[in-house]
Amino acid sequence: MSPKIRWYILALVFIATGLNFLDRQVLSMTIIKIQEELNISDVEYGWVNTGFLISYALMFTVGGRLIDNVGGKLGLGLSVGLWSLASALHGAMSNFYHLLGFRFLLGMGEGGCFPGAAKTVYEWFGEKERALANGVAIGGAAIGAVVAPPLTIVISGQYGWRWAFILPGIFGIIWVIAWFSTSWKKSLQNLNRKKSVQTGQSQQLSLSSLLKIRTVWIFILIRFLLDPVFYFLMFWVPKYLNQERDLSFERIGELFWIPFLALGLSNILGGWFSDKLIARNLSINAARKWVMGFAAAVTLVAPFISTVSSVEVAILLMSLMMLAHGFWITNYITAITDVFGKYATSTVVGLSGTAGAISGMILNPVIGWVAQNYAYGPLWLISGIMYPLAFIILLVFVPRISAIAFDSEVPLPQTNRE
Repeated sequence: MSPKIRWYILALVFIATGLNFLDRQVLSMTIIKIQEELNISDVEYGWVNTGFLISYALMFTVGGRLIDNVGGKLGLGLSVGLWSLASALHGAMSNFYHLLGFRFLLGMGEGGCFPGAAKTVYEWFGEKERALANGVAIGGAAIGAVVAPPLTIVISGQYGWRWAFILPGIFGIIWVIAWFSTSWKKSLQNLNRKKSVQTGQSQQLSLSSLLKIRTVWIFILIRFLLDPVFYFLMFWVPKYLNQERDLSFERIGELFWIPFLALGLSNILGGWFSDKLIARNLSINAARKWVMGFAAAVTLVAPFISTVSSVEVAILLMSLMMLAHGFWITNYITAITDVFGKYATSTVVGLSGTAGAISGMILNPVIGWVAQNYAYGPLWLISGIMYPLAFIILLVFVPRISAIAFDSEVPLPQTNRE
């Protein structure tokens, strides 16, 4: 097997996760023009966002389950195709109901992205390279978040807001063609002779059996606790900079990309560092937890964001928060693949993603209430506490990250053991 094909496929996954974040952010950049042209109210816009989050949360689990059954190639390809079609359809909308429907369809497609990415990485990369590969795959999302604002502004200015949806949708369809044009079967067969890993339609545990495993619930709980912190960083920091730091929207645009660049770099570096520790003969358990522990410690800078006088220093501290999140999420998802392997990687990534999306839906109004009544200080304080808390939960309830923990909790047929 040529080793180059693995990295070509990983590059395509990187582009897919970048498109995932880019496509979902176009609306937030164009909504003012859309509201003026189509007479959509703020309340209706709120329902549009809720519709997206509902389908996104649902498809994180449903899509993850399906991808564990059909494999990464078909699962991720269909996901990208669905949300790219939905993105392009935004360019043809003429009323609120069109926007609501297309946004719901976008969430259905995007919900399968990260379970599909995790499954693909598991299929192509062994445990000594898996964290780096996951970091590259996830890192595309941060780069998409960096590129989305200026790209949307340029396209909208040159061709109108509709083309800001249509052009990324067309690019996504081109990606799907490239994805399905790549031959996997022979290369994977050669790779799997070395890894002794089956891919595609492999043995699945029933969902009821999975939900009896304590480790599954710990990974779900961790995502439930931490995703609202990430959503806070993504969705509320511009308002914080405007209201608390008195920055203009132009100045916010000049600064807000910096934390996301730090996130993209740390996704890759977090995986690389974890793999280097394994190469130095640390166990998988120790390598993942050392990096996640470091990340949790770095997030303790969060409470200082509201107290420093310099805006530039505040942005630097936010960048450290994003850097820590990148180190954390890469090793968190890799730990799921380490534990659940071919049996349930996408399902557990999907379940945890659903939990995070639901938590975000529940807590976003709470974040707004706290910001309105108590300013942002308490929110930064809580953000600095949650990652160390999650790390303690991981240490206590998942004492060892390894596939053996999974096999020992749920007996599997001998022929399907790794």
